Amino acid sequence: MSVKVLIVDDSLFFQNRLREMIGSHVNIDVVGVANDGKEAVAKAAELKPDVITMDYEMPEMDGVTAVREIMANNPVPIIMFSSLTYEGAKVTLDALAAGAVDFMAKNFAEFSRDSQKLSTALQDRILTVAMRGEKAVASPFSSTAPAKRKPTSISARRTLSQAPSVVVIGSSTGGPVALTDILSALPANFPIPLVLVQHMPANFTMAFAERLDRECQIRVRHAENGELLEPGTAYLAPGGKQLSFNKSNPMKIDVFDGAPDVSYKPSVDLTFSSAAEAFASRAFGIILTGMGSDGCEGARAIKQRRGTIWSQDEATSVIYGMPMAVAKAELTDHVLPLHEFASQLVEIS
Repeated sequence: MSVKVLIVDDSLFFQNRLREMIGSHVNIDVVGVANDGKEAVAKAAELKPDVITMDYEMPEMDGVTAVREIMANNPVPIIMFSSLTYEGAKVTLDALAAGAVDFMAKNFAEFSRDSQKLSTALQDRILTVAMRGEKAVASPFSSTAPAKRKPTSISARRTLSQAPSVVVIGSSTGGPVALTDILSALPANFPIPLVLVQHMPANFTMAFAERLDRECQIRVRHAENGELLEPGTAYLAPGGKQLSFNKSNPMKIDVFDGAPDVSYKPSVDLTFSSAAEAFASRAFGIILTGMGSDGCEGARAIKQRRGTIWSQDEATSVIYGMPMAVAKAELTDHVLPLHEFASQLVEIS
């Protein structure tokens, strides 16, 4: 059975290119095109697509408003197209807050080329979110800086013999929502520094760090080379860079370009492996929702040094790829639903 896709874009050029790229897959059908957000809301109700691709800047109604209305009335996985700019990043985060499940860069030059790589990436993204169905319709985090939440209280259960030196969290698709859920529930005096490795392009991570910092009681910083890790602070790895722990001073982070042939920048595998080397048994890794298996080899390195790995469960993962990889490899010590991570972290801190 084919996946039905609704394309929403006011540009005839992008409409045609997306039709060609998406429709070339034997298992994907473009069932309609909308020229603006208002038309998108109507066609989402009429055509009942399995996935929607959504532009932002459109007449009548912008993409974020359209996402919000569609998710309120006819929830469906929505992939947002965004420019690779700081302003584009803020719009994308608003779209994720409104309920969009994922985003892709919208680059005119790249779309102008007959890029099989781009076509395949888009098709894979559509098929993956469609396969997850309702699970891919993530619970949005607030776009209006909600009141600070307190961590859920649970009975004390110390599962570790000693508190971790650092908590490293890796995530991809669905990660912005998941990270916001966890970090906004931690108290300001959370005593362990956190390092966040979220698959995001350059220019996006700065806006995401700023947003998290507004919504959380702990501090959230866009990580910089040479910073010293502090309690009650989360450090978001910059997009397009790699992050590791300094060999001579593990509480100091190194941010660098890294090898050009590495699949992900930032890479969860790289940061986890560095944490294993730097902190041994006091390295603590968490794998959240995301496509692929980045983090699995890094989790193996942490386990080999007697560190700890937690992973998100399938039911609350938008995409059960990265956490599934560590679970199948029998590397995870604890599988948790998203809403329990914060309270459990408080317990072991």
